[in-house]
Amino acid sequence: MYFIDVQGTLIDDINRLPIEGAIEFLDYLNAHNIAYIVITNNTKRTSRDFLAYLNSIGLKIPKEKYLDPLMTLSHLHVDNSRIAAFGSSEFLEVLKAENYHLTNEDVECVIVASKEDFIADEYALMIDALLKGARLIAMHETSIYAKNSKRYPGVGAIAKMLEFATSTPYVVVGKPSETFYKRGLHMIQEQKPLAKFSDITIISDDVKGDLVGAQHLGMKSVFVLSGKYKSSKEIIPKLDKNDRPHEIYENIGQYKGHI
Repeated sequence: MYFIDVQGTLIDDINRLPIEGAIEFLDYLNAHNIAYIVITNNTKRTSRDFLAYLNSIGLKIPKEKYLDPLMTLSHLHVDNSRIAAFGSSEFLEVLKAENYHLTNEDVECVIVASKEDFIADEYALMIDALLKGARLIAMHETSIYAKNSKRYPGVGAIAKMLEFATSTPYVVVGKPSETFYKRGLHMIQEQKPLAKFSDITIISDDVKGDLVGAQHLGMKSVFVLSGKYKSSKEIIPKLDKNDRPHEIYENIGQYKGHI
């Protein structure tokens, strides 16, 4: 049984096209009725649109096997809150399409998503709202955000900075939050009712943002070098031995030969 990341694992971070072996891997799982959930931190398209895109490039993912943070945000009961949202323009448009109330006045909740060009004034707005008592929600907790062959601080890194600056704890909507993974487990159990976290292998290119949290829940981890990191030497030696991934491969296609 599998949890499978998208960006950097199934599709590349530059052209957003399937990585070597990705289509074949999903085809194999589908053909052999192997339980899986594709878990992505997508926030730039509606869940429906992003899944449709993945299907359009050959990744055959049924809707009941897809999960992203936008599908779990509603569980935090912020739909009636005054929200200051920070992230890409696409993310802001998605929130508007979902009828969230976006404002920079009398803010009750600060929501942060991925963006490569945050400016100091945006951080100032976040800090001001948090010091006045707003909640802090991170759409996910990625360590690094990769785009156009460059690497930027991920949402997790930004959330930790804001927590340090304002003493405001944050809640994570997507990976690697336990709430998100439990939602994924429940979806797996729709396929295999007796499934447990210890039955699941998670495949991702983000060790700190995906795999460590999964390992703490008992999952087996597979780290692929087709996304955020160019070499395992960039991150593995810096991790506590208990947080290091169980297996490392160049890409998901190379891993396919071991299932």
